[in-house]
Amino acid sequence: MTIKVLLADDQALVRAGFKVLVNAAPDMEVVGEASDGREAVRLAPRADVVLMDIRMPGLDGLTATRQITSALPDVRVLVLTTFEIDEYVFAALRGGASGFLGKGVEPMELQQAIRLVSRGDALLSPGATRALIARFLRGPAQDAGAAAERVAALTEREREILILVAAGLGNDQIAERLGISPYTAKTHVNRTQAKLDAHDRAQLVMLAYETGLVRPGSPPPV
Repeated sequence: MTIKVLLADDQALVRAGFKVLVNAAPDMEVVGEASDGREAVRLAPRADVVLMDIRMPGLDGLTATRQITSALPDVRVLVLTTFEIDEYVFAALRGGASGFLGKGVEPMELQQAIRLVSRGDALLSPGATRALIARFLRGPAQDAGAAAERVAALTEREREILILVAAGLGNDQIAERLGISPYTAKTHVNRTQAKLDAHDRAQLVMLAYETGLVRPGSPPPV
């Protein structure tokens, strides 16, 4: 199955470079290019994954990300940024982005990131994403009370799953840690996402930190 990718960046040379890298992979292809957020929103329905620049003229990448993920829950947004730890990237994660990459990413890293995000199966760059969350969740969380109520409704196993996802573990790693099958682990993750109304695993991580279930700097569970 071919992964359909939309490139959203206001610099034509950047888009051209990423287009070559994406089309070089046998299992993905670029199906559109957008030079601003408004065009990205318009073209998003034809894509599985959107590579989204944040700083674009007109409708910016943050607003475009929110509009795409709210209207098209099956379309994943992967944010591209010059600076890996950036408050705009944090806002993009809040808005439904599935992860982020620095623009200097290696070709194979980019391709693998697209594969991971397209199947919603693992959080991209978990270490960097946790560092970002740790930095910007020191202030008051938005709607933390409502998020805490949803987390309180989870079963003990689902809370355990949420903690492991926030630690950056994939389904196979969760299965090994809990002594269950990968299929069962994936089922638990999906149920936890549904209960928390989370768009994907990145959103689960945000909720885990916002509600204090996982705290910045805390070690992964043993």
